[in-house]
Amino acid sequence: MTRPPRSRSKPLLGGAEAPIRSRPRKKRDPAQPQLTLDPMPARIDPCLALLKPRPPKGPQWTYEVKWDGYRLAVHIEPRGIRILTRGGHDWTARFPAIAAEARRLPVSTAILDGEAVVFDERGRSDFGRLQQSLGGRGGKNASREAVLMAFDLLYFDGHDLIGIDLVSRRHLLEGLVAPGGEEAIRLSEQIDTDGETLLRIACEHDLEGIIAKDRESPYRSGRLGDWVKIKCIQSDGFAIVGYEKSTASFGGIGRLLLAARRGNELVYVGGVGTGFNERSAGELRQQMDKLKIAKPAVDTGRKRNAVFIDPKLVAEIEYRGWTRDGKLRHASYKGLRDAADEAAVYELE
Repeated sequence: MTRPPRSRSKPLLGGAEAPIRSRPRKKRDPAQPQLTLDPMPARIDPCLALLKPRPPKGPQWTYEVKWDGYRLAVHIEPRGIRILTRGGHDWTARFPAIAAEARRLPVSTAILDGEAVVFDERGRSDFGRLQQSLGGRGGKNASREAVLMAFDLLYFDGHDLIGIDLVSRRHLLEGLVAPGGEEAIRLSEQIDTDGETLLRIACEHDLEGIIAKDRESPYRSGRLGDWVKIKCIQSDGFAIVGYEKSTASFGGIGRLLLAARRGNELVYVGGVGTGFNERSAGELRQQMDKLKIAKPAVDTGRKRNAVFIDPKLVAEIEYRGWTRDGKLRHASYKGLRDAADEAAVYELE
C-alpha cells in the first residue's frame, strides 16, 4: 500500500497536549467571575467642566446646579464599596453614610460620578462646612453629614458606559437613584430650561452657578468642553505665599497673601482678610507656621509684619472680579483645598 505523503506543516489543531485556544479580548478580573461583558475600570479620570462667562445655547444642552464640594467616584464592586477622590485617593472611610447608602442601591456593580457636599440651613452646598466636617485640610475625620449629589453613571452591571451618550447614561442613573430623595446619595437633577433663566435664578438664590452638558456627548476625561460651568460668583484656588500678622484678627492673621500661576511661575494677585472664623483661622495658622521661609517665593511688594511661607497650600477664594492692576477684588476665604482633591492653582492668561 502506498503511504500518504508526510506533512511538513504543523497540525491545524495543534498537539494533543497543547490544544489551540482563542485569545481573550480583555484580561478578566478574578474578583468578577460573573462578568460577561466589560471589566470594571479600577479608576476613571473625571470629566471636568470648562469655565465660560455665559451659558451655551441650543437644544443639545441640558443644565444642572453647580455643587460646591469634593468630586468623588463611588465604585460598587463584589468586594465592597470604594470611594475615590478626584486625585484617586481612597476616602471610603471618610464618607461612611455615602458608603452605607451605596451598599443599599439595587445594583451589583456600578461607578457613580458626583459631588460630596454639606448643606447649610438654606439648602445650599457649603464648601467650608464640608471642610470642617472632614477636620480641615489634612484632617482624618469622617463626615456623616456629607451627601453625594450623583450626576453621572460610568459603569452599570457589567457594562462600561463611558462611550455612550449622556442621555442614555442619565436614563440608567435615574433608574438607580430616585429623584427627590433624602438619603446620603441623591440625584442631581437635570433642568431643561433656558440657560440664562436658570443662571439668573441660581444667582438670586446665592448658589455658586450652573453646569451645562452636551446631551449627545460620551464621557471624556479632562476639560474638553462637553461640560461647561457658569458661575454667579467667581471661586478658584490660589497659592498662599504668606500672611500679614494682626493682633486683632482670628489666629493673628490680618491678611493672606495669594498667588496665581502664569506658565511655570507664581504671580502675586493680592490678599484676602475676610471669611475666617476662630476655628478655621487657628487651623490655617498652624498649617502655615510649619512652612515658614526666610524670603518670599514671589514678589509681593513691601509688606509690614509679613510672614512668608513655602507655597504648598491652596486656598479656595471667592471673589467678584479683578482690578486693573491684576489683583483680586472683594475676595473672601472659603477654606483650604486638600491635596487628595488635586487642587489646581488659578492660571492667568
